[in-house]
Amino acid sequence: MTNVDGDGNDDVDTDADINVDADADAIARAADAVRRGDLVVYPTETVYGLGADALDPDAVARVFELKGRAREKPLSLAVPDVAAALAYTEPSPRERRFLRAFLPGPVTVVLEAHEQVPGVLTAGRERVGIRVPDHPLARALLRRVAPLTATSANRSGNPSARRVAEVDPAVRDGSTVLDGGETSGKESTVVDVSTETIHRRGARAAAVAAWLADEEGR
Repeated sequence: MTNVDGDGNDDVDTDADINVDADADAIARAADAVRRGDLVVYPTETVYGLGADALDPDAVARVFELKGRAREKPLSLAVPDVAAALAYTEPSPRERRFLRAFLPGPVTVVLEAHEQVPGVLTAGRERVGIRVPDHPLARALLRRVAPLTATSANRSGNPSARRVAEVDPAVRDGSTVLDGGETSGKESTVVDVSTETIHRRGARAAAVAAWLADEEGR
C-alpha cells in the first residue's frame, strides 16, 4: 500500500477542510498510479471508493478481483462533471435535466453507455452508472485521470469504509490510498430515470423520488 495523505482531518465536512492545493502532490501520485494501470482508494462525499482506469478492461478486471466481486454485477463510472459524463453516455433530455439537478452529488445515474465503455465494467449491459462525486479530492483526481471506476473500497459483501482505517487490509495493500479523512458513510442513491426506478435508496433518495414524481410524463 502507498498512502498519500490529504489533511487527514476527521471532520466530515470535507469541502470546508481540505485544501486541494496543499494536497496536489498526493493527488498527482494517485493519478500516476492510475496511469500505470494500478488501483487507488479515494474519498467521496459518501464512502471511500476503489478506482481504476474505467476504460482499461485489465484495470477494471483487477477491481473485480480485489473486491471479490461477481463479474455479473456491473461497476459505475466516475467523472469530474456533467459535461464529462456526456463523453461516455447518451442521456435523454429528461435525464439531462436530472443530471443538472443532482450532480455533482451523492447520486449514481444509470444511462445509456457509449461503445467505448468496456463490457467488463457494465457486465455486458447497455447502460452504465454515472457518478460525479461532490468531494474536492475526488474531483481533483478525476480532473487528472477520468473516468475512474466508482465502487466502494471494500471486499464484496462487507461494510463500506467511512475512513481509511476501515478499508479492508487486502484492498488497502493492493492500492494507492488517497486519504481525505472521514466521509459521511451513507451510500449514493442509484436511479434509472428512464424507468423511474430507484435501485438503491441512499443519500438524497427522498429528493430523487420527489423529482421523479414532479417530472412524471415530461
